[in-house]
Amino acid sequence: MAKLTIDQIACNLYKVPGWKLDGDRMALCRTFTCSDFPSAIRLVNQVAEYASADHCPEIRIMGQVVMFTLYTKSANGLTGKDFALAQAINKLL
Repeated sequence: MAKLTIDQIACNLYKVPGWKLDGDRMALCRTFTCSDFPSAIRLVNQVAEYASADHCPEIRIMGQVVMFTLYTKSANGLTGKDFALAQAINKLL
């Protein structure tokens, strides 16, 4: 999948409410606060169902807080896959 341009990224950001662009890394980022640690783990497990071997998010779990970072390593930036995964994560909540 082709790497998106800055203009394409800007046009797609509105489709993923709550996600922010990390301009230094050219990645999508979002933090979720769950009610407790088991809920955070359940969220991560649900997201794992959408990930694939060649496209998976960076995930940090700190107690009940889960931080997701999305980018496509093979494209060295954002692609449509990242926005599709962000939309899927948003639908889980």
